[in-house]
Amino acid sequence: MEQRNGCISEIEVEFLVERIKQGDKEAFMKIVEGYQQKVFILAYSMVRNREDALDLVQETFMRLYEKIQTYRPKENFTAWLMQIARNLSIDFLRRQKSRKKDNLDVLELGRVDLPSPSDDPAKFNPKEMIHKAVARLPEKQKLVFILHHYDELKYEEIAERLQISVGTVKSLHFKAIQKLRKILAPQLGGGL
Repeated sequence: MEQRNGCISEIEVEFLVERIKQGDKEAFMKIVEGYQQKVFILAYSMVRNREDALDLVQETFMRLYEKIQTYRPKENFTAWLMQIARNLSIDFLRRQKSRKKDNLDVLELGRVDLPSPSDDPAKFNPKEMIHKAVARLPEKQKLVFILHHYDELKYEEIAERLQISVGTVKSLHFKAIQKLRKILAPQLGGGL
């Protein structure tokens, strides 16, 4: 297979895309191998974090697989793919920005009396505790939790975006809430 600068030639791309449209996973993997470095460089240049950029690479190729039927022959494949990566990176940055604005009621804690450590109340930061707890969730639970609470998507929208059933979304969300309560209980007085 002819490659230039790590990318597959446009002629090869047309052939591979047609095979992917027919469900050929090997063709898909060849596209991934040919373009993953380029997608990573773009994502990293936007989000400035290696782990987040790697996640965006994976999400870009998942989106490519979902949207491959919308690719038109003779369209610039590289530009099309990079637009997907760019849009996902922009969405990621927007989510990051909105996370900073969220408030404590994200967990629907109700009327819990949050204890302030008597030795140094200035160090007590509930918002930061929640962010750290969310970061500790298993990946799928974290994703569902973020999409529901930070991006304010409904269960049906999350199910569609992740291509899983609404029941699975509800189950993952329930498990995320349970795990967060378990993580946060010792820090918030044990009453969650």
